[in-house]
Amino acid sequence: MTTTEPIKVALVDDQLLVRSGFRMLINSQDDMNVVAEASNGREALASPALAAADVILMDVRMPEMDGIETTERLLVSRAQAIDSPRVIVLTTFDMDEYAFSAIQAGASGFLLKDAPPEELLESVRTVNRGDAVIAPSTTRRLLDHMAPLLKRARPTEDPLTAAVDSLTPREREVFGHIAQGRSNPEIAIDLFLSEATVKTHVGHILSKLGARDRVQAVVIAYQTGVVSP
Repeated sequence: MTTTEPIKVALVDDQLLVRSGFRMLINSQDDMNVVAEASNGREALASPALAAADVILMDVRMPEMDGIETTERLLVSRAQAIDSPRVIVLTTFDMDEYAFSAIQAGASGFLLKDAPPEELLESVRTVNRGDAVIAPSTTRRLLDHMAPLLKRARPTEDPLTAAVDSLTPREREVFGHIAQGRSNPEIAIDLFLSEATVKTHVGHILSKLGARDRVQAVVIAYQTGVVSP
């Protein structure tokens, strides 16, 4: 996507008032606009316009089909698409199981609905760039909670191990920082690198691991034992 094209955002929430508020906020920005809306999961899956969005703001609790199942079905159906949308799951409940389920479903972000407007907007931009965003209050608990669950789900013959082994020593170092939820600027400071260099390493890491974004990279790090709580 070129810099002149606004980020196409879709809204999935059963509360009209919530969608209206998000629509007004997003459409007030020069670099993004709302292109589709849906009031529940089934309506969302049936919408071609929504599937073509760059970023989807997805409510967790909805009638007929919740946001977790909707995210999973949407991303599975678009698995081979280069322009597959990225999903930010929104909820009023700061509960680890929602965040964990969202990540398992393939979401690129998890935020609380009461997050400041500027945080929500920046999250849309961040996820659209291919980075991950998780509510700060949830991040540390979530990562610790994920470790044993992911290790139990790890197959006997793990094809991800070879991918991790293919990382260079520096990439492995950056990978470990990504798994701890650290941002590019933080990694740059810790490793005495420029942000541009860190960004390049992150791109190589995601490519070698076959990961869509940093959230998937974190999951892989825990699955393969690169980090542990």
